[in-house]
Amino acid sequence: MKIYSFSPFGYEGALVTVEVDLRRGIPAVDLVGLADGAVKESRERMRAAICNSGFDFPMERVLISLSPADLKKEGAGFDLAIALAVLAAKEEYSNTDCILVMGELELSGAVRGVRGVHAAVSTAVSFGITKCIVPEQNANEAVDIQGMKVCGVSTLSDGFNALTHPEKFHSAQPAASNVAIPEEAVAIEGVLFEKNIADREFSVIRGQDDLVRALQIAAAGGHNLLAFGPPGCGKTLALSMFSALVPLLTEEQSLPVTRIYSLAGILPSSQRLVRTAPFRMPHQTASIEGMCGGGVNCRPGEISLAHNGVLFLDEAAEFKTSVLQMLRVPLESGQVTLSRAGRSTVYPAAFQLLLATNPCPCGNFGSKTKVCLCSARSVEMYWRKFSGPLLDRVDIRVAVESSGDMQDVTGSGKTTHELRIPIARAIKRQYQRQGKKNAALEASELMHYCAVSSDVREVLDLAVDRYDFSPRGVASCLKLARTIADMAESDTIEVVHMEEAIKNRHITGGLAYEK
Repeated sequence: MKIYSFSPFGYEGALVTVEVDLRRGIPAVDLVGLADGAVKESRERMRAAICNSGFDFPMERVLISLSPADLKKEGAGFDLAIALAVLAAKEEYSNTDCILVMGELELSGAVRGVRGVHAAVSTAVSFGITKCIVPEQNANEAVDIQGMKVCGVSTLSDGFNALTHPEKFHSAQPAASNVAIPEEAVAIEGVLFEKNIADREFSVIRGQDDLVRALQIAAAGGHNLLAFGPPGCGKTLALSMFSALVPLLTEEQSLPVTRIYSLAGILPSSQRLVRTAPFRMPHQTASIEGMCGGGVNCRPGEISLAHNGVLFLDEAAEFKTSVLQMLRVPLESGQVTLSRAGRSTVYPAAFQLLLATNPCPCGNFGSKTKVCLCSARSVEMYWRKFSGPLLDRVDIRVAVESSGDMQDVTGSGKTTHELRIPIARAIKRQYQRQGKKNAALEASELMHYCAVSSDVREVLDLAVDRYDFSPRGVASCLKLARTIADMAESDTIEVVHMEEAIKNRHITGGLAYEK
């Protein structure tokens, strides 16, 4: 019998072979294989758990080897694998089964949950391992992975019994992917959305039609967005409800998200696959390591936890300049590479960026009714945190003003359901046409999917001359226009679509800051 465990490092991790040799000598337990403190301490936990579970601990000298020998092993997830390997060696099991085992042991023999089970099982399947023994609270992470038979255990005795009882392993159900869809999901134009959104009802937002429209376009095409305006104008409220406009993830999209959440140890025990698009809102004090990932084990950062979802930076100008500039490469490549102690890993980081900020430190710059107390130098330094390359990657920029008209404030706004209908139509058309959202189109694909007539091209050329758009800005206008046309169920990009795209790309309004 060959027992494997898993050492989580970065996004990939590595399978670890757990071998036990019983030999003559003074009774002792030797552990080799570049183990850290937590793994070395498993010798004492394992010995106590075996004795307290009613088994006899071998009276020989026990040698435990974790291979590959040059790979550092970390964490308490090896406890159960080591204990079962010792018991299997004592009983002299000779079958040729290969089993993945993960779990932390209590001294009583109870099994505690560990992080990274979904990643471990996925990796094991790719190496041809078809059975796994995992903590009962982590069993849901493994049950939907095709090709793996899962046994969830709560005690060491349950794990030992599973070694000789194949009927205790259960295969994934053929329709398991549908089980992960929330029961109250609603379908609009064939696109699934969350239903429980009472706290994210856009009808409460009044007098900010331009901002709501910009958010609708951003959700439909996956475009990055910057909203800036004075304090209290409603930009944070609107952007924090953006997740209600984002559809549920497909099964293909949910797999890497579930793996990342499993590695981070934040996957709910009752959830099999993460079907709700991530919405991450880090604090302004976040460090570079907290945003892009890092640490000894290269844990995922906020941008990876927002993969296939949304990263919302509220009061974005208060983040460290280095943190904001770090976002530039992941925004372009959709991934982040981390290197630690001679090892490297690549995390997926295809996220949609939302930024909300004030126009100046005091928040009154450009206001028609309030006085800005900031000097020109302080306003300039405030906006320099958003470098040109970063802002150039933001497709939509919207200036939000406080509504002074009480009728606008108390008027009826569009409901979340009404906003979702054009979004669903646009998303359905995009995936049928190109298999991805418009914001993800490559430069080589623009001429094919975003072809425009001479009239539309003339409007765009005039905007390029007037606003000095960069080549990336031109591409953003084409993508935005394509999204607006999809929302209107138009096969071609019309002049009205391009005009609205240019309006959203170019910062306009009384709050705009220009050098």
